[in-house]
Amino acid sequence: MALQCGIIGITNVGKTTIFNCISRTKGEINAFAFSATKSNIGIIEVPDPRLAELEQFQKTEKLIPTTVEIVDVPGLTKGASRGEGVGNRFLGDIRNTDALIHVLRCFDDEALPHIDGSVDPVRDLQNIDFELQIKDLESVEKKIERLKKVAKTGDKDAIRGIEVLESVKEHLEEFRNVRSLDLKQADMKYLDDIFLLTVKPVIYVCNVDEASALNGNHYVDQVKESLAEESTGVLVIAGALEAEIAELEDEADRLEFLADTGLPEPGVNRLVREAYRMLDLQTFFTVGPKEIRAWTIRRGSTAPQAAGVIHSDLERGFIRAEVMKYDDFIKYGSEQACKEAGRFHVEGKNYIVDDGDILHIRFNV
Repeated sequence: MALQCGIIGITNVGKTTIFNCISRTKGEINAFAFSATKSNIGIIEVPDPRLAELEQFQKTEKLIPTTVEIVDVPGLTKGASRGEGVGNRFLGDIRNTDALIHVLRCFDDEALPHIDGSVDPVRDLQNIDFELQIKDLESVEKKIERLKKVAKTGDKDAIRGIEVLESVKEHLEEFRNVRSLDLKQADMKYLDDIFLLTVKPVIYVCNVDEASALNGNHYVDQVKESLAEESTGVLVIAGALEAEIAELEDEADRLEFLADTGLPEPGVNRLVREAYRMLDLQTFFTVGPKEIRAWTIRRGSTAPQAAGVIHSDLERGFIRAEVMKYDDFIKYGSEQACKEAGRFHVEGKNYIVDDGDILHIRFNV
């Protein structure tokens, strides 16, 4: 699925360091503000221990995890909405993403001066939010003007659209993000074609020093306090430490390194899973001797839609889906054992795929 998660933040907060830890593509890290000339685009693998568990019962040639695309947007600053710093071009890159990872600098480093002269993650958060709100306000006002011309003919849909957009405009003028506005699902259609920046779900990542990797620090406390009324995730990640872990190729060395630091797993693993959840995605599996593979679908997808993720022909010629639950397969140990236990199901076009389903698609083209 062509889904993108964007990494944003003030310049020199460690975005690219974190991007490099989770992406197959590596971006250039530079201590100079605004030195990046383009966004980095990479693919991240979603950690899922269920793949290895499935292999215990079905020997296979390879395991293939599911993936999500990630975009590392060069650092922004005050005035970005007016073209300052990297300016409008990179705000456009943000517009094309489905969700945001907002990295906040929560560490001191005299060798890496802050663009605003001091470390203050709450100020940085508010500055970025303000720039995104300004761009959204421009988009909303332009659409209101377009709808007013149509509304003059008495078009009821245009009139309703103006009402919805006026409420969004008022919300933005109060320096609040659109995602915090309680809009009816039916009214979201009036926003779909203007790709608002602050309507996107967001995870906040506090990038801390190694000593603060486990319990955070006073900067993290400030961020959590400022976001207390928002239903959003706040993760603590030591970017420089994660970069050291990512450089270790041997899994045993990684586990030993983690044990020494007291971390149960790399923090970026938690970040990837949270991004996956935030995008409202889930996983189904195909299992066989050639490969065991995880596939990404939107929550609530039907069996034919899941088949289409594998190949368009499977959706077009869908007949039925043979379904086993992951827990049942692990419990009984094989497809035949699931059948004997009555835990093997044949489902039609209306079946809603659950997270962890093991599917075998029957089709005819």
